[in-house]
Amino acid sequence: MRLREYQSKAADAVFKSFEEHSSALVVMPTGSGKSVLFSHIIDQGDWGRVVVLAHREELIYQAAAHIERATGYAPDIEMSSHYADKSMFRRNPVVVSSIQTQSRGRMERFDPNQFGLVLLDEAHHATSKSYRKVIDHYRKNPDCKLLGVTATPDRADEAALGRVFDDVAFVYELSDAIKDGWLVPIFQRPIALHGLDLSSVGASSGDLNKRELAEVLEDEELEQQVAHAVYRVVGQRKTLVFAVTVRQAEMIADILNRHEPDCARWVCGKTPKQERAQTLRDYKAGVFRFLVNVGVFTEGYDEPGIEVVVMARPTKSRALYSQMVGRGTRPLAGLVDGAGSCPERHRRIATSAKPRLEVIDFVGNSGKHKLVTTADILGGKHDEAVVDMAKRVAMEDDAPVDVSKALEEAAEEHERRKADERRRRMAVIACSNYTVGGEVDPFDVLDIAEQPARGWDRVKRPSARMVEVLERAGIGCKDVTYSQASQLIGAIMERRDKGLCTPKQAKVLAGHGYDTGSTFAEAREIIDALAANNWQRPEAVEVW
Repeated sequence: MRLREYQSKAADAVFKSFEEHSSALVVMPTGSGKSVLFSHIIDQGDWGRVVVLAHREELIYQAAAHIERATGYAPDIEMSSHYADKSMFRRNPVVVSSIQTQSRGRMERFDPNQFGLVLLDEAHHATSKSYRKVIDHYRKNPDCKLLGVTATPDRADEAALGRVFDDVAFVYELSDAIKDGWLVPIFQRPIALHGLDLSSVGASSGDLNKRELAEVLEDEELEQQVAHAVYRVVGQRKTLVFAVTVRQAEMIADILNRHEPDCARWVCGKTPKQERAQTLRDYKAGVFRFLVNVGVFTEGYDEPGIEVVVMARPTKSRALYSQMVGRGTRPLAGLVDGAGSCPERHRRIATSAKPRLEVIDFVGNSGKHKLVTTADILGGKHDEAVVDMAKRVAMEDDAPVDVSKALEEAAEEHERRKADERRRRMAVIACSNYTVGGEVDPFDVLDIAEQPARGWDRVKRPSARMVEVLERAGIGCKDVTYSQASQLIGAIMERRDKGLCTPKQAKVLAGHGYDTGSTFAEAREIIDALAANNWQRPEAVEVW
């Protein structure tokens, strides 16, 4: 199995993490090949036996198929009427099982001491009681490792995930995959709806209350606006629509079919399997172009031909929104893996029949709710101010907006504002009776923008070695997180390689209002002049 570069890096990071930790998490976006990655890890490791856990039937069969391609043998499946370990003489090295089947007692069929790896697909569910129960069973074996892979860790869940997994071994953001040419660019198109008012809808379990949301959305006039707008802007493009309820899905499909007979169908969790399978075959073949669904295709559905995703269900959940958008981020089949470089992948996508994914959101009165948009799921590397700035740009323009570009521009503007603020602070310091031993923000001192901390970073403390490096550089570690420590140490190493002043020198310079980008020799000259002048700024020393 040939891995992409980032998949190879992820696999190496997992094996390296397992040298020190018993559990690790990998974060990669939908469409980036998480199943390929964990199948490779299963194939390359000396695990004894492996159990792969997932919560949906589609994910179970998808994982089993990938593992068989990677290893050459078919795993056993433990789910519902399927039983693993039926042979008296041979135990399959890999068991793929549903979490529901395991947690209802069938985990007791398996001896934990035989299993060296528990692998969780869609690992953002790992904090639930059923997952914890099954994980605890297998990890009665102290040598058993735990690996989770996920595309959608909601920020509300990140801290909890940081307590389940000892290490976040590898993170490959959705924005990375788009920038590297593995996934298509995402454009957002807002459509204003008269009468869409969510101010009366409450919140439940971190999202909009489904019953109250249904009362608002199951309105014929409102759905007439939805369907008419979608039909008008989509044209002939293959479109996946997400609805809240069966009634809403029926209404949208019915109205679309009034515009053009047989252009739309809908499915829900209760749609008979054979009917659903035929619907998906027809959709893939282009028999109809609008597929409306109710919570069926948020995970485990792969149709690269999807060109438009319609959010006919607003949400406050970053994880849910990311799952829905992820159904359309794949480029057309066979397009990018044969390309030898990032520019070639971008060229192939741009000149293909699917040069981008368009996400349609509906705009109305959201009341007190902060609804998720594409900027939230692409803005993992940016702080909240940048994301909010990009959201305003994307949601105020009537035309589709390239959200990655909007985020880049917002980040540049935000950094300009922060740099101006740092200069203003330094100017104030320069005019004050600041002492050498005073506290200075180390990110200001080193003139770097602090990266936003993910939830799991906030529960992970710097290692003893990291603390030692920072303290030796004169940086206090009282409230520094692991990710902040990593960023600061990286900046220290970069300054050393460029011959810039040390952090201790930079702290003295910053404390007196001088440029911290001076060389080591320049900083020493300035500090000597300060010391000779009783730590007052001598006029002869140049100030920035």
